[in-house]
Amino acid sequence: MPFTQTNASQETVDRAPQQHEGRRGNIAGPAHIKYLRIALQLVGVTFIFGVYTLTLLWPSGWSWHTGHHIPHYLQMILGIYATLGIFLLLASRNPLAHLSLIWFTVWSSVVHAGVMAAQAIANPEQIGHLWGDVPVLFLLAAILAFLTPRNPSGEATDFHSQHLAGS
Repeated sequence: MPFTQTNASQETVDRAPQQHEGRRGNIAGPAHIKYLRIALQLVGVTFIFGVYTLTLLWPSGWSWHTGHHIPHYLQMILGIYATLGIFLLLASRNPLAHLSLIWFTVWSSVVHAGVMAAQAIANPEQIGHLWGDVPVLFLLAAILAFLTPRNPSGEATDFHSQHLAGS
């Protein structure tokens, strides 16, 4: 087989998702990717600006401390969420090239919300979080999970399918 040089834009076109009505087969269509881009932008902006704002506006549902100072853990979590928000905004330009970041956001949000829910249930003074940050993180994770394709190329992804396709 002779060596051939391909350009990067042609490879991108070759790997582009197949157009498909709806979500059957987990193949992403252009309209679906448009909604994913919008969701990534909204989540990104929320992570950058919204989390801190909500800790000020609704402390019983968003802030895990009392008083007027910003504790070290809150500064840390705000920094992490702001950084993730910036990367989600960047990923919104080409979501299919950043699926691992999107899935990290989905699953880390589920885990974070689950831990916070358990802490809110165990500590009655934190029960307001069950109406604030906990359901919002679950909702953001659910929206991103729904919009993010699991197999954007339409290729077989498991051992059994790969071997059946080859025979």
